[in-house]
Amino acid sequence: MTRQEVFDYCHKQYKTGPDYPWKNNNAVLRHSDNNKWYGLVMTVNAKKMGVLCEDEIDILNVKCDPILIGSLRMQAGFFPAYHMNKDKWISIWLAKSGNDEIVKNLIDWSFRATAAKKKKNSKEI
Repeated sequence: MTRQEVFDYCHKQYKTGPDYPWKNNNAVLRHSDNNKWYGLVMTVNAKKMGVLCEDEIDILNVKCDPILIGSLRMQAGFFPAYHMNKDKWISIWLAKSGNDEIVKNLIDWSFRATAAKKKKNSKEI
């Protein structure tokens, strides 16, 4: 997947677009109702991800089920979260993730996990 494909998918599924709070190429994907992040697309040096090359790569950080993180990180293109809680977030090298459906499923999971919590109606019996 490319960063543009991620943005297109998020726009189609959730009617959200990238937000550029740092005035550079790094983009936040956030809920329109609560402003919580559900994704972060960044361009980083591959060495920062433990890859032995000098290339700049696009990564996507998403919140992830902690039970899945260990097995995902054993696959090519998945890393401990860069600049996020490594127990609850994962970084995906977009060009090397291998399966767009997995990436889309992880975006969906992250979107649901960061959604606004519904308040219980105190008048309910």
